[in-house]
Amino acid sequence: MHIAIAGNIGAGKTTLTKLLAKHYNWEPQFEDVVDNPYLDDFYNKMERWSFNLQVYFLNSRFRQVLQIRESGKTTIQDRTIYEDAYIFAPNLHAMGLMTNRDFENYKSLFDLMESIVKGPDLLIYLRSSIPNLVSQIHKRGRDYENTISIDYLSRLNERYEAWVHDYKGKLLVIDVDNLNFVDKPEDLGFVINKIDAEIHGLF
Repeated sequence: MHIAIAGNIGAGKTTLTKLLAKHYNWEPQFEDVVDNPYLDDFYNKMERWSFNLQVYFLNSRFRQVLQIRESGKTTIQDRTIYEDAYIFAPNLHAMGLMTNRDFENYKSLFDLMESIVKGPDLLIYLRSSIPNLVSQIHKRGRDYENTISIDYLSRLNERYEAWVHDYKGKLLVIDVDNLNFVDKPEDLGFVINKIDAEIHGLF
């Protein structure tokens, strides 16, 4: 079984992935931010590095999806391949930070990958307001994220909402503004109860 967590930058995907992997004894798959050679450059000069970064993420995520399929284990994935293709890349293109030529090339590559992979059995979308995202981003203190603008986050949020609105697979939406998974066991319990209800419908 393949569970995936989707959400904007700072929504709490990685934290929740770790907690759920531990609770359910699932195999976690994390987003490659530590070894990503493009992130620093991208946030300093988005228009120069947007295509490189997006292709790197696409490659990394495609590899993950294939590994999940081959492993046969129940896996929880921190962010999906679809968010790269339907949210981040189109947003960079719309903001004039990725050229038409690069975007068409990227889309063509994704379409090829999409023909091979299938969506997760359950998608958990962490819905968050912009003030909450900003607060979480500041709290974790990643240097390269200091330059992220409110405008950039807002545009991503709009795209997330549009994507989730039209999403065809099994979906669980969790509003995270007033939840604290880490410090409040009852908040994590609330999420686990919702997931249990969805999962029992999957078997």
